[in-house]
Amino acid sequence: QVQLVESGGGLVQAGGSLRLSCAASGRTFSSYGMGWFRQAPGKEREFVAAISWSGVSTYYADSVKGRFTISRDNAKNTVYLQMNSLKPEDTAVYSCAASKGGAGYKFSNLYDYWGQGTQVTVSS
Repeated sequence: QVQLVESGGGLVQAGGSLRLSCAASGRTFSSYGMGWFRQAPGKEREFVAAISWSGVSTYYADSVKGRFTISRDNAKNTVYLQMNSLKPEDTAVYSCAASKGGAGYKFSNLYDYWGQGTQVTVSS
């Protein structure tokens, strides 16, 4: 069992930056692929970014490419999402997820564990 706890959300003005963290419990974190997803009010959950177990491979949604960076520190059991040049349309609850498969996946149904999420609000 893996427990995931997100932090770092908050209110920021458009053009600003935030760094989200996702801390994982358990000794097998380094073998999991990790992903970030977001869900805005009234919308379906959407893929944001993913990273493989080694950190070598990363994937991004087109909407965040060039602005967001996913990374991980396996020694700290933590995955990060650095968000720059934030836009009002980035406002959502951001959740991290872990996949036993080890790769970074774009599809939410390939993830086995989910965090509760952290709110990100970008004002115009």
